[in-house]
Amino acid sequence: MTVKMRYGRQGLDIELPDDINTQVLHLNPVPQLTDPGKQLAEGLQYPIGTPPLAELAAGRSDACIVISDITRPVPNQLLVAPLLAILESAGLSRDDILILVATGLHREATEAEVVAMLGPEIAANCRVESHQARDRASQVHLGTTPGGIPVLIDRRYVEADLKIIVSLVEPHLFAGYSGGRKAICPGLSAIETIMSFHSPQIIEDPAATVGNIGTNPSDAAAWHVARLAGGADFTVNCTLNEQRELTGIFCGHLAEAPFAAMAQAEQQSKIVLDEPVDITITSNAGYPLDLTFYQAIKAATAAAQITRRGGTIIICQENAESIGSEEYTELMLSVDDPHEYVEHALSSGENHIDQWALHQLEKVLRGRKIYNYSTGIPPAQQRQLFVEPVSSVEAGLEQALTEHGPDATVAVIPEGPYVMPCLASHRVGRMNVPQMKEECGELYQW
Repeated sequence: MTVKMRYGRQGLDIELPDDINTQVLHLNPVPQLTDPGKQLAEGLQYPIGTPPLAELAAGRSDACIVISDITRPVPNQLLVAPLLAILESAGLSRDDILILVATGLHREATEAEVVAMLGPEIAANCRVESHQARDRASQVHLGTTPGGIPVLIDRRYVEADLKIIVSLVEPHLFAGYSGGRKAICPGLSAIETIMSFHSPQIIEDPAATVGNIGTNPSDAAAWHVARLAGGADFTVNCTLNEQRELTGIFCGHLAEAPFAAMAQAEQQSKIVLDEPVDITITSNAGYPLDLTFYQAIKAATAAAQITRRGGTIIICQENAESIGSEEYTELMLSVDDPHEYVEHALSSGENHIDQWALHQLEKVLRGRKIYNYSTGIPPAQQRQLFVEPVSSVEAGLEQALTEHGPDATVAVIPEGPYVMPCLASHRVGRMNVPQMKEECGELYQW
């Protein structure tokens, strides 16, 4: 059986034996939008929980449109162009409009990436700048969350007269879902805020998991930060299928529209298995997510949801830009034992840049083994990242079958972390918005 895995830009065909117990997990079939432009126009005119964007833009002196960085496959050119047209019709010039890339702690967007994300016309004629989390002078201190997180947010966003967020909503390994409020925290937050948002205590909390919001401390922290930052006047949230085609566009209020997108994301991504499997083969969703090993934890944690203790996870990821940021690379290559490291972090409260990703990896490695196929990182260096390099996915599977026996159960997730697998005994996700608002009080009241 041949299965095409997401890998880099081209994908990777893998050959699986026909005589093993295998199930391939894809996103649930959801129709793509036949006319995304029309759907967006309707969303802008009839948004969820807020007046139309044209009405909100009237009389504003300037605007800030927030987009994700290159690691998220958001169709920004399609989504942003109509926003610009509405803002200009409301009297704002291109000089009055800033497109701000929510990088979090990622590097700033290159000129080529800005063109790739927004198209040549927007890139050439609009102000496009990247958030700089390490530049303390460019942040505004807005207070502290109930959980003690210092809130320092990009001054350009805070001081904008009209705030607009454009984001992709998909399962997120510890915040429940991406998008919406996460564009502010961690997307536009200073390093102090991001570090607290990724604290060892939050990462270790069992409720900080994929598909869970409301009772999730990470989700709550992001909402509290967003509230202190002034929220957003308008959001455009989208969902995508395996072919990166739009399956939904949800426009409106920050505390309303993203929930509709989360419900769509859950419907198309949640796959329920009755029993855990012995071996899971997964990708890290291909380009752009698998540019670095840093993002690989998303594939590992999604696979861990259905891989039994003592089981094996096989990941394929290109890693064309190697391990990740300088801080993450230095951290990973300096640690000898991830379990000892995390134990010390939890007991001491010690927290370093990108430590959260190592912590998440360590949680997966508690009783599971990870084989890794990557053409972007040398095998010896992969071992320093606490994964076992394999010459091919097929070689990794052969080795895993030797360990688990010919009757081992195998799950294959070609799309990687965009699929949200879970067990029937522990289903993730609960997108009953009215119930959540009642249970969580002011968290989702705006």
